[in-house]
Amino acid sequence: MTGTVVQRIVHVAVGVIVDDAGRVLIALRPEGVHQGGLWEFPGGKCEPGERVEDALRRELHEELGITVLRQQPLCLIRHHYGDKEVLLDVYRVDRFTGEPVGREGQPIRWASVASLEPIRFPAANRPIIQRLQLPRVVAITGAARSEEDFFDCFTRLLEQSPPLVQLRCPELGKSALLERAVRCLPLCRRQGVRLQINADPSLIVGLDVDGVHVNARTLMTLQQRPVADALLFSASCHDLAELRQAEALRADFVFLSPVAATASHPGQAALGWQAFSAMASAVRVPIYALGGLGGQDVETALEHGAAGIAGISAFWPAECESSHRFVR
Repeated sequence: MTGTVVQRIVHVAVGVIVDDAGRVLIALRPEGVHQGGLWEFPGGKCEPGERVEDALRRELHEELGITVLRQQPLCLIRHHYGDKEVLLDVYRVDRFTGEPVGREGQPIRWASVASLEPIRFPAANRPIIQRLQLPRVVAITGAARSEEDFFDCFTRLLEQSPPLVQLRCPELGKSALLERAVRCLPLCRRQGVRLQINADPSLIVGLDVDGVHVNARTLMTLQQRPVADALLFSASCHDLAELRQAEALRADFVFLSPVAATASHPGQAALGWQAFSAMASAVRVPIYALGGLGGQDVETALEHGAAGIAGISAFWPAECESSHRFVR
């Protein structure tokens, strides 16, 4: 049809190659090519009809001289570059043979996940970094008898240096929640802790928080991602339909609950690890296990496909000092 622009979709297999020390392999794009001079995660285009897993093995052998022994889906990213759209099928590669070398002359190096700077990577690679830098634990604030008690508990929580705290205050109205968030922000900044608010996305406009979390009801009404890519967007999910909606909206992560029975929701049946694992494997969105879990459950959660755990009662020192420490 005249005037219709057909946009190319370039399907790319990407490998996040991890060594025994937890470092990832990155390569420098040559000057003079698209996004030249930036670092990237290795990989390449899928040939027509080629399986993504086969394309990744082929590309990593051609580029780096390694043979992939194990690859696991990590995330799926769509990004628009004006004249084209790229679809990045990203896999974690943690078993391989051979010593990686830049067989096409490209400089390569091992880097710690914490040292990765998104601005030094192509825009399409930046969500991969954000995924890799997610913490293993998300602490959620609980209830308190008064505002003074809340900030006493909040201060004690921050002393444990959780990487990410979600401010959840369902008992407060919008104005009271905003006031509390404004007070929480400088406390978090001083401790180097990221702060996310559990609220309607419109509430955080103009507020210097790190992201927003929505409940399942709000999630299912959204038509598009409600915040910019630079902010965290997450949601609460309880079934596969909600997980797929979060995936379609490009959520940075979700909570899936309840994994175990909880005192706060005594009538709600627990999923159990088997059902949790099955749902986690059906989508490409990082999932935190929530419900009846504590710091001692992190490794179990990781074994069942979770990015980590989230919790209220396990970490919120409303009744007594928490003995748990946070795993970054």
